[in-house]
Amino acid sequence: MTTRIILVRHGQSTYNLESRIQGRLDASVLTEKGTADARQAGDALKGIKFDAAYCSPLKRAKSTAEIVLSSFDSPPTLQPTEKLMEVHLPLWEGMLREEVIDRFPSEYRRWKDTPHEFYMEVSNSDGQSKHYPVLALFDRARKFWHDTLARHAEQTVLIVAHNGINRCLLATALGISPAYYQSIQQSNCGISILNFSSSEFSETEGIKPGFVQLESMNLTTHLGLKFPKPRDGHRGPRLLLVRHGETEWNRDGKFQGQIDVPLNDNGRQQGAKAAEFLKDVKLDFAISSSMLRPKETAEIILREHPDIELQLDKGLWEISHGLWEGKYESEIEGSFPGLLTKWKESPETVKMPEGEDLDRVWERAIAAWRSIVSSVSGTGIVVAHDAINKAIISHLFGLSPEHFWNFKQGNGAVTVIDYPKGPEGLPVLEAMNITTHLSGSVLDKTAAGAL
Repeated sequence: MTTRIILVRHGQSTYNLESRIQGRLDASVLTEKGTADARQAGDALKGIKFDAAYCSPLKRAKSTAEIVLSSFDSPPTLQPTEKLMEVHLPLWEGMLREEVIDRFPSEYRRWKDTPHEFYMEVSNSDGQSKHYPVLALFDRARKFWHDTLARHAEQTVLIVAHNGINRCLLATALGISPAYYQSIQQSNCGISILNFSSSEFSETEGIKPGFVQLESMNLTTHLGLKFPKPRDGHRGPRLLLVRHGETEWNRDGKFQGQIDVPLNDNGRQQGAKAAEFLKDVKLDFAISSSMLRPKETAEIILREHPDIELQLDKGLWEISHGLWEGKYESEIEGSFPGLLTKWKESPETVKMPEGEDLDRVWERAIAAWRSIVSSVSGTGIVVAHDAINKAIISHLFGLSPEHFWNFKQGNGAVTVIDYPKGPEGLPVLEAMNITTHLSGSVLDKTAAGAL
């Protein structure tokens, strides 16, 4: 059993519309669009039974939560908590963003480029002191998880809060450093889903990587937006990372690895739905693993983009499972007792018999990804495999193979990755594991089969 957390950012506020720094100020309220988007978020979630609901006490978040819960016949009692308050930026709150950039240029650059080192000099009873907004917010997020997960084991919980605290909740759950605070996107009324298989969250060490999974992040299709628009001043590539469609071995739970299994009929339908989802997106390039299942998925998508030539990259091949390939879990356990459990709990310690370990997968996946990012421009698709996609997403945040299970990749899912400052700058995970085009649900309903 798992604890499911569904995380929503508040709807558009008057300060959002004015490009004004909000922080902990409670002066802004939802716009008409913010109210309408909150209703759409509620409609997208109303098929889910929630056992508890928490929100920030600030008006823009509390109003959003109330509107979302109004879609439910028997909603849980909404519990506002100061642990979900937004990041505190006392010297900037209420100012227009352009005014902050003009008056505090070096500080604003530090806020954007090195948020973990950014501080403000604030006055208190002891005189002046340094306030580190992001580090303080990370501490508050850890405290929230420590208290909330223990209280709601094996339940489903709704959380409605803000851009900054939501980023920190995601980061502290997944082991992401504060240095990557700006690399996580949270759109107004975007939906993210976390699954915890343990409620033991340490305020100092977090949660063991294998016990939490980001099922999806920053879903916006319920708002009529496929995925977020690039940020202002964006000058690097946008890569749409796609996992191949389903195979019979995915459905049956059989390890395939580098055995060249083709798509099944459902996998081709998933490819067609991904093609429909992406048909209005202008593509400038397309790259795929040269194995059959991603190659066919890419070819189906490119039927809507006939002018784009597909490039194949062997560096994107799936992990080699060695002697596990072609076998079910029961067969693997019989031949290699205990190794499958070790793979599920501590994957970074396992080398597949006559196959690969994750260090090798990380090495070649990241090399292939870096080569792609440095050689493309505009927007394009990269179609690969479960393990490869997991390695690439982990790499975005400097995470090692022990975090392998942190990121879900469903068959036919789309993940959006931007490089707003160019290939050498930090990437931004705009949205992850979008599967709404496959089932119409915010929940990933693709096969939970083997790699």
